Amino acid sequence: MQRWCVTVSESDVRHGSLAGPLIEAPCALGRAGYIGNLEKREGDGKTPLGLYPLRRVFYRPDRVQMPVCVLPVTPLTPMMGWCDQPDHPQYNQLVSLPFGDSHEKMWRDDSLYDVVLVIGHNDDPVVSGLGSAIFVHVAKSDYAPTEGCVALEKATLLRLLQQVRSGDAIQISRA
Repeated sequence: MQRWCVTVSESDVRHGSLAGPLIEAPCALGRAGYIGNLEKREGDGKTPLGLYPLRRVFYRPDRVQMPVCVLPVTPLTPMMGWCDQPDHPQYNQLVSLPFGDSHEKMWRDDSLYDVVLVIGHNDDPVVSGLGSAIFVHVAKSDYAPTEGCVALEKATLLRLLQQVRSGDAIQISRA
């Protein structure tokens, strides 16, 4: 198992760096900084610290080629969403649209979800309210903070996916 390490910047808790085999790159983190995994709450804008398995990958087939990766890779469609309604039975899971409860659209107008690496945050088991849709996704060009995810430059994210092995995990920690 390889660990991909995201370290929170000491000078700006909304930014950090990713380090792994043959990769060292800047990343954007949550707009409100970071928080311990068990203190994470839905909508708090914080990136949860902890060790998380890498689960699967989604991508926009109209914008990028299918990523090379050993993880399950699924093309996104406009009918895909992610439930962020804490009291819903499908909380923190992929859902089909239209979906009446609160959700995130996976097919976005911006490029942030052109490539999405799903990490195992609050998914085994899912606990209501402890945060949903914590992904590694594409960063804005200025590395603006996220809603709690880790965001990388698209080419770096695609390179990371090529190097991922079965059983790999991401460690998010303070410097």
